[in-house]
Amino acid sequence: MAMKELVEIIAKALVDHPDEVRVERIEDERVITLELHVASEDMGKVIGKRGRIAKAIRTVVNAASSAEKKRVLVEIVQ
Repeated sequence: MAMKELVEIIAKALVDHPDEVRVERIEDERVITLELHVASEDMGKVIGKRGRIAKAIRTVVNAASSAEKKRVLVEIVQ
């Protein structure tokens, strides 16, 4: 499973508006950035208290990206 789909599946399970979840992959020489777009009212659900859910998502992506030769970042955008 690709990291993009992994982030999408996790985010859709957390939010109230799963149809508005979108993940964009931006890749350059050393870094892959996954931009997670959610509805504005779902931002709190994806970030969590003190950023705990966002940190958990990033941890899972980093574990899944161990096969990649590049660093993977997850950015949550509105």
